[in-house]
Amino acid sequence: MGRAKGVVGWVGFAVLMLLASIVQRVSSHGEQPLARIAVHETVSALDGRVIIKASPSILGARGQNVEWVLLEYSSPNPSDDDWIGVFSPANFSASTCLPEHQHVFEPHLCSAPIKYHYANYSSPAYLSMGKGSLKFQLINQRSDFSFALFSGGTDKPKLMAVSNTVAFANPKAPVYPRLAQGKEWNEMTLTWTSGYGIAEAEPFVEWGHQGGQKMRSPAGTLTFDRSSMCGAPARTVGWRDPGFIHTSFLKELWPNSVYDYRLGHKLLNSSYIWSQKYRFRASPYPGQNSLQRVVIFGDMGKDEADGSNEYFSQRGSLNTTYQLSKDLDNIDIVFHIGDISYAIGYLSQWDQFTAQVEPIASRVPYMIASGNHERDWPGTGSFYGNLDSGGECGVLAETLFYVPAENRAKVWYSTDYGMFRFCIADTEHDWREGTDQYKFIEHCLASVDRQKQPWLIFLAHRVLGYSSGEYYASEGSFAEPMGRESLQKLWQKYKVDIAIYGHVHNYERTCPIYQNICTNEEKNYYKGALNGTIHIVAGGGGADLNQFTTLQTKWSLFKDHDYGFVKLTALDHSNLLFEYKKSSDGKVYDSFRISRDYREILACTVDSCPSMTLAS
Repeated sequence: MGRAKGVVGWVGFAVLMLLASIVQRVSSHGEQPLARIAVHETVSALDGRVIIKASPSILGARGQNVEWVLLEYSSPNPSDDDWIGVFSPANFSASTCLPEHQHVFEPHLCSAPIKYHYANYSSPAYLSMGKGSLKFQLINQRSDFSFALFSGGTDKPKLMAVSNTVAFANPKAPVYPRLAQGKEWNEMTLTWTSGYGIAEAEPFVEWGHQGGQKMRSPAGTLTFDRSSMCGAPARTVGWRDPGFIHTSFLKELWPNSVYDYRLGHKLLNSSYIWSQKYRFRASPYPGQNSLQRVVIFGDMGKDEADGSNEYFSQRGSLNTTYQLSKDLDNIDIVFHIGDISYAIGYLSQWDQFTAQVEPIASRVPYMIASGNHERDWPGTGSFYGNLDSGGECGVLAETLFYVPAENRAKVWYSTDYGMFRFCIADTEHDWREGTDQYKFIEHCLASVDRQKQPWLIFLAHRVLGYSSGEYYASEGSFAEPMGRESLQKLWQKYKVDIAIYGHVHNYERTCPIYQNICTNEEKNYYKGALNGTIHIVAGGGGADLNQFTTLQTKWSLFKDHDYGFVKLTALDHSNLLFEYKKSSDGKVYDSFRISRDYREILACTVDSCPSMTLAS
């Protein structure tokens, strides 16, 4: 492994210092690795004796959107802090700098690299021989690439040499489709990214029944610029052109039918650009009695298969992605409940994330919730006035992923999947009684027909229920302050079966609980009414793990300090299976089952029915 310095870049330092002073959070989620690179300190020290060569120069000749590039390099004065950065666009141009940027002299490094490696990462002999090689995995990101070799570490980088240019055959190609449920049960949305604006091409989806006749549905197009960002690093060193984001609505789907599709762009000369072909299964009708399998997790992030951006904090994300991809035939829908990419203002990382989850999101609906690292920024309406989004203030997540919310800047919504009703809260906006979100939550819980949809699930990023995470325990709340105080009467009144959260990076399961008291002594097989709500923390999607408190709580039934995800399987209207699986091997490490009759949901429990009736 190459050596990584513990010095923060100019923006990263200011951000982290302010975070330390004003932000209450579960724990440090790790520094964005690209923030270590002090771009503004770069000096040109180009040396003709230093050579760096990349091959092949043309990628994706057969339509691939992911390719490996081999770098070969040499230096007469090698050092263990020499490093190689991947830059895109390839040309260090003053046009990429903000007008007010003070450092517009050569080499015009105004943005952080997409990724980086230390020169001795895979070539230990580099220090003695002055020669080395390594491989980078590149994805299609709408522009060309170059590789630059630096000496002096990441805090005082000296640019020594720049490679030849590498580019995909069609850098503008439509890539990384992301399915999501629409506002109606028989509607699926498709969102993807390309380099084609509406003045250059018409975006659409060609789709239809598997093996049947195909139709075309138009897509809308969105994009944004630096001014859409709320602060640094998103609008400074982290900025990268996001391209164009397209969304199409596929309507009047037949329940559980399989559809083929591909993304298309019709150019002005009437020629077509096509993606590869994909397939999805339409959602079941609300209340439909069929096998329905749901995966839920939070706080996954991304990581690099080539080992670059070393010492990053989401190493577990690759295992989670792999396990889900491998088992997709047994998964119908996925909920990623906040802290999605951990780009934290380095926009190129969103492309990396959407590429990583493409095998999943292109086949099953990939539903998101808003987390602190997507939304939070001072003065932008966030409930928490911290800097966790790196200046993104929700723009990236809300544009790159579709959710069936009335207002996509306020990511609370409901969605039905067969026998399930999901109520998804946005913990980065106020949820307390009297707010618009509180009214939404109550309506979502109250409006479900439990005879048809017996499984009522509440989802949110921050823990509004119960957690034995070290931070929450030290605060004495075992949850987000004002969380369950505001919402527990709603969960109890409308008999929410399970509430699932992220934010704390581990796994934990409670007993069925109301007002800190277990309402059922069973641990693995619940028959009849729960009389409370089971609370789950499923924040082990991939980011650095959080410790549990040493305090013992009666309501905590199972804890695991590891990476994993949960799976809900509705067997029928009376039987639900819950499983917790580790990302390392995909095996089940905790589970329980609920079996009950519809009449048992109707029965009154504490605070679930009016205290006085006309009969009384």
